[in-house]
Amino acid sequence: MPNLDIRLADETFEDYLLNGQFAFMVHGYADARVGEPVAAWALETVEPFEKDYGLDCPQLCDRRQSTQATVLVAWLGEHAVGHIVLRAHWNGFGYIDELAVDRPARRLGVARSLLERARQWSQARELAGVVLETQNNNLAACRLYEAFGFVVGSVDHLCYRGIDPQTRETGIFWYLIFTSD
Repeated sequence: MPNLDIRLADETFEDYLLNGQFAFMVHGYADARVGEPVAAWALETVEPFEKDYGLDCPQLCDRRQSTQATVLVAWLGEHAVGHIVLRAHWNGFGYIDELAVDRPARRLGVARSLLERARQWSQARELAGVVLETQNNNLAACRLYEAFGFVVGSVDHLCYRGIDPQTRETGIFWYLIFTSD
């Protein structure tokens, strides 16, 4: 892994957001199941297409200045290559509002390093663990979270119906539970 530095978002955060490539390829929709490994999920394959949820630049920049959230940016040398938005959730967990890695820096360990920082951030605040949500069409993310130690806590089949009543997209809520030693 190249020399990665993770630090609080600064005034260059907006430029990074505007110039980053955060889309991913969708190859199918998984039937996510609580208690089953990602490899066992049935997959409805589709003609591959690029998915971009879009980043809400003003909202993310506002969070950078918020006392309710922490925005961390991963840097490889002089280049911002990924970010994570964290906050304490109402249920006693650290919540990852967003985790994204710029396409050219993927598969270099950036997301894993940001997840490790989220773990440290949550443990320092004596939270019960970390929770995040992803979709059943983002299998690379699902595999990453599973490999990091997260487990599926729930699957929400209606989560995205307000955006598109015909969607096959479902929300998957992943939990990393801290155990006391």
